[in-house]
Amino acid sequence: MLNNSYKMLFLLFMMIGTMISISSISWISMWMGLEINLLSFIPLMMSSKNLFSSESSLKYFLIQALASSIFFFSILLIFLMMNLKSLNFSFINLIFLISILLKMGAAPFHFWLPSVMEGLKWMNNFLLMTWQKMAPLMIISLNLNYNFIIFCIINCVIFGSLGGLNQTSLRKLLAFSSINHLGWILSGMLFNEKIWMNYFYFYIFLNFSIILMFKIFNLYFINQVFLMKNLNLIMKLFLFINLLSLGGLPPFLGFFPKWMIIELMMKNNSFFILLIIMFFSLITLYFYLRLSYSMFLFNHKNVKWNTKNIFNLTMNYKLLFMISFFSLMNLLTMNFFYFFF
Repeated sequence: MLNNSYKMLFLLFMMIGTMISISSISWISMWMGLEINLLSFIPLMMSSKNLFSSESSLKYFLIQALASSIFFFSILLIFLMMNLKSLNFSFINLIFLISILLKMGAAPFHFWLPSVMEGLKWMNNFLLMTWQKMAPLMIISLNLNYNFIIFCIINCVIFGSLGGLNQTSLRKLLAFSSINHLGWILSGMLFNEKIWMNYFYFYIFLNFSIILMFKIFNLYFINQVFLMKNLNLIMKLFLFINLLSLGGLPPFLGFFPKWMIIELMMKNNSFFILLIIMFFSLITLYFYLRLSYSMFLFNHKNVKWNTKNIFNLTMNYKLLFMISFFSLMNLLTMNFFYFFF
């Protein structure tokens, strides 16, 4: 993605737009930062080698433009409310949150995310699932509506888990997994300012490890993962570890941020919501177990797209080994946090 200088320029402006939204002190400057981020990310989505990237870019632009217009409309209503005392602030706040959740792809406004991700390359999907959610999450944390956020949390974990059951595309699978993780992030946001940030950092790291491996082996569908039978056992083990870590299975690293949120919600007596998100997270863990067991147990012939550059991956082996090693260090990490913090 960084081969062309203009893409590096757009990547820089995309980051600047996010920083403007995060550091701004007025709603207008937040809206300006989101627009700079949007207009900078769309050229990064375009690819002459991928025929579906234009369709995904157009879908993304239309949805984001709709969300931006709703966001700007809610800002105007806030300014009107300062002069007219009769306007209902809770209704305006609801419109505001809907626009941000639509931008982020959180349920029940997630309908565009799987189809957009299906037409993008892996690194663009990584940016869409991580960096593009940073500014909306920060804005939501500044303007919470408890009842509506609980409604969105329940929808995120339900749609994010059940929506991926019948998927064969790895990109759509990660899209629904991202929706489910948003439910956990919003749950942490309700009770603590920093817990959801820590969860988001862990999510970025684990997401990067999975997407890097899918990019290296050019994997886009589940049946291609089945065909990894004849590949190196170490690489299959790396993928197995990172998939289960992203699913939140103990004792891997991905369980640690979920454990923090579980403990936080238990202290705040939110047992009903905690039961729902834990139950549906087990369904998302089934997605990763299905991939992992199929990779180890099914026997298929190897094909060309999996053997490409396999014997030339020395640096990638080292990088994936380091990432997988950190995913295995969950128990040591938890002991470190409990003894020293």
